[in-house]
Amino acid sequence: MLQLAEIFYSVQGEGTWTGTPAVFVRLAGCNLSCGFCDTDFSLRFLASVDELVARVRAEGGDCPMVILTGGEPLAQRETPALIAALRADGRRVHIESNGTMPTDLPDDVWLTVSPKERLTPEMAARANEGKLIVDGRVPDEWVAHFPAATPLFLQPEGNKPANIALAVDAAKADPRRFRLSLQTHKFINVR
Repeated sequence: MLQLAEIFYSVQGEGTWTGTPAVFVRLAGCNLSCGFCDTDFSLRFLASVDELVARVRAEGGDCPMVILTGGEPLAQRETPALIAALRADGRRVHIESNGTMPTDLPDDVWLTVSPKERLTPEMAARANEGKLIVDGRVPDEWVAHFPAATPLFLQPEGNKPANIALAVDAAKADPRRFRLSLQTHKFINVR
């Protein structure tokens, strides 16, 4: 059984896939306790892998993209089985991780790594994109952990003007390395 906070159908609001419809499966719990976290990943219900695949179908119909997020979705032992079942159901699986839980993932699984307190090198190396949270400063200590070809998004915490300014200035100073990612779902008031 997996521990879940919520399942909903919306659009990806961040990073490379911004604007793409997706079913979000928010797994409960996290192995970190970041002070700026704006996500409620508390446990609301339990579900089996098969039940979750059925819920994904019910929420998003034929939508091919499913985003496993949290908290930390890779902290649950059953997550690899969920990934396999979603792929077998014809879904394109994306994972949003803090990069602290080393996990072998199929090549076609999109991995977004957003380091906070720590980061495992193998997860940074595997990431399809990195998301660095700008909160009063650009966390450039994580940059060298990602391969040079991995897109790195600077995401201003809370879309606060001061954080946006820092992120824009950093992206302009190093345009080959950084891109700006705003939480567009919050601007348009959708989940």
